[in-house]
Amino acid sequence: MENQSSFFRDLKIIELASVLAGPSVGQFFAELGAEVIKVENPKTNGDVTRSWKGAKENTDDISAYFACINWGKKSVALDVSTGDGLNQLYKLIESADIVITSYKPGDDKKLKVDYESLKKINPELIYGQITGYGAITDRVGYDAIIQAEVGFMNMNGEAGGEPLKMPVAMMDLLAGHQLKEALLLGYINKLKTGKGSCFQVSLIEAGLASLANQATNYLIGQSEPMRKGSKHPNIAPYGELFNTKDDKQIIMAIGNNKQFNSLLHVLHLEQKEEYSTNLLRVSNRDKLYSYLEEAFRTNSSTHLMELFNEMNIPAGIINKVSEAIDLYGGLIKLESNKLQGLKTFIANSGQFKNSSHILPPPHLGQHTQEILASLK
Repeated sequence: MENQSSFFRDLKIIELASVLAGPSVGQFFAELGAEVIKVENPKTNGDVTRSWKGAKENTDDISAYFACINWGKKSVALDVSTGDGLNQLYKLIESADIVITSYKPGDDKKLKVDYESLKKINPELIYGQITGYGAITDRVGYDAIIQAEVGFMNMNGEAGGEPLKMPVAMMDLLAGHQLKEALLLGYINKLKTGKGSCFQVSLIEAGLASLANQATNYLIGQSEPMRKGSKHPNIAPYGELFNTKDDKQIIMAIGNNKQFNSLLHVLHLEQKEEYSTNLLRVSNRDKLYSYLEEAFRTNSSTHLMELFNEMNIPAGIINKVSEAIDLYGGLIKLESNKLQGLKTFIANSGQFKNSSHILPPPHLGQHTQEILASLK
């Protein structure tokens, strides 16, 4: 049986990207066994996230933020704005399969690391670039700004409250997933034809493409998505939070009449005509909440969750991040040299064994001599 961690063992990736989106793509390939060489500029102390530390964080150049997305990589310190640095990069490119970049449009050409320049060195190269807004502007993309501009912030938050940014850089992660898919398509094409390819993914397009039903609520139903807290615009009770006797909160995700009738049975409540269909439940949402909440308050979360699980009623307890990791983190945990992290690729099948044994996040330039010596 082939180990998942060696699935891409013959693949060589050059990562010319920083922050979260591009590096998330690099770690994906690293987790699958590829050699991922992260090229960092020593003049700027490498990837900027090395310095993004929490108020109480006591780390070296491997900050918690940097560590979240740079497992399995080797760091080479090169200033590609110099002749020597660029030549050394070009030598790495000669034997590379994939290059990942996150330069704003124009900077890649100034540095001579754009696709047109690199494919002259390696015609079979697969080139993936993440930008903020595509080729239409050289404006730099920032996750929080993209969240605002594509409508996510306007939907996120309590009704009547201020727009809220999601606490994870979701636009970066979505763009990273888009680029992973594109590069895999490029790799399939290369295996079939021997030809390289170039893909460009923007944060703005990744965000728009992920609006899903909220976009079609507007496009088809002419309904402007607005802030509803955690409530679902099309289903009820879905997203409502209920307080329990032991001061926990349970979120419900009732998607059909059968589940709703089971919920009423567990809570010892009678069915009413005004809640008999999903459309009526959505229309009478506030009144429905009042009807249900007292039954939750008189029961413990443990008791309710046992019954919900027995009856296949979709519900979950609101956990802190620490509680979630304690409960489920072992499924996808990475551990090495006292560092801990989470895998970014979590699919499993009978063919592959998901391995957690990959290199820890590298120090700036940790592998420079090793990698450059191999080029001579």
